[in-house]
Amino acid sequence: MELPFRYILTVSELTQEIKATLEVKFFDLWVEGEISNLRVPPSGHIYFTLKDESSQIRAVLFKMQSRTLRFVPEDGLHVICRGRVTLYEKRGDYQLILEGMEPKGIGALQLAFLQLKEKLEKEGFFETSRKKQIPILPQTIGIVTSPTGAAIQDMIQIIHRRFENVAILLHPVRVQGEGASREIAEGIRRFNRMKNADVIIIGRGGGSLEDLWAFNEEEVARAIYHSGIPVISAVGHETDYTISDFVADLRAPTPSAAAELVVKDKRELKRNLHHLKGVLENQMTQYLQEMKTNLFHLKKGLIDPRKMIEDYLLRLDDLVNQSRRLLLWNVTRRKEKRLFLAERLNLQSPFQRIRNMETSLSDARKWLGQNMRHKIQIRKQNLKGILGKLDSLSPLSILQRGYSITRKLPSLKILRDAAEVLVGDKVEVKLHRGTLSCSVEEKERS
Repeated sequence: MELPFRYILTVSELTQEIKATLEVKFFDLWVEGEISNLRVPPSGHIYFTLKDESSQIRAVLFKMQSRTLRFVPEDGLHVICRGRVTLYEKRGDYQLILEGMEPKGIGALQLAFLQLKEKLEKEGFFETSRKKQIPILPQTIGIVTSPTGAAIQDMIQIIHRRFENVAILLHPVRVQGEGASREIAEGIRRFNRMKNADVIIIGRGGGSLEDLWAFNEEEVARAIYHSGIPVISAVGHETDYTISDFVADLRAPTPSAAAELVVKDKRELKRNLHHLKGVLENQMTQYLQEMKTNLFHLKKGLIDPRKMIEDYLLRLDDLVNQSRRLLLWNVTRRKEKRLFLAERLNLQSPFQRIRNMETSLSDARKWLGQNMRHKIQIRKQNLKGILGKLDSLSPLSILQRGYSITRKLPSLKILRDAAEVLVGDKVEVKLHRGTLSCSVEEKERS
């Protein structure tokens, strides 16, 4: 059985067929969607995913095309893109190669304006504290604008009418179109390098947002911010606002208004000066009159210098006498204190203490001798009394009066009762003088 003929494609051939079909059918189209997964590698190309509620497609905006964008793409931004569909053969993914892109619902310029305004505001470009004071009467005014526009003519006419002596330096620039912002920024920097202006006015007449766009560029904003000379921004009409208006030290609604703000009217200044002169003269007259009155009162109260000298001399004599008395009193006090200290020192001297102790010892010795003699005398008298009593109680005294002591032999027991001996016992009789040995021959009890 013969097999039917089959046409077999390789993956590459199929991919090329699909790519050719897509590029032919979708070679130029508009697509809207929301940006997500945005990334910008060092190459400068912009890669992101364009999506809606149910689908998504890869998209790329190459560096050359991205330079034409007036705004900065970011995730979440709803955009309308113009480009073509192609297929990346290596991955088999189809994607959009974009030629241009703009935000939906708001113009690209307006979005770029808002993005740059938000960026510079975060960096502090609009802080009131950094804004410089505009000179009251500048001698030289630098103007950065077109030399052929009506704005420069109006400003020159108004400035010369108000104060014809003010010098005007014009730095001619383009105020719209490619390269205009670079020229404006360079004009501001040149005045700062030359230091030949007291104030700078940048501006132009009215126009569309695109016409005024040079004054919304970041380069101009940074030149104004870094300017050491005060800058007045006068761009468009009163209802027009640019980035330079927010950064500048002063915003003027129009170039003509800037000319009126930058210098005062000479006639008005003269009137003010004349008025101030009169006020100053009146104040000086009043001040001098007050000083004259004060001087008169001071003169009346002024004392004759000779009288003042005499008073000072008398006062000086009093002070000298007082000082002398005080000095003598101090000397006397110091002498008394020195004597007192010498006496205390002498008392604290070891030799004096030894002498004092010797004196005290001698006095103690005398007192002790007298006391001992007195004590001995009292003891002697007491002893005599005791001896007298003892003598009166002594057996010897009793014996002297004729009594005797009888003791039984051989025990020598003193006999007090006749019953204590028997007839024939030996006894000893103690007399006042001598002793008798006797034998009991008879006894009798009373």
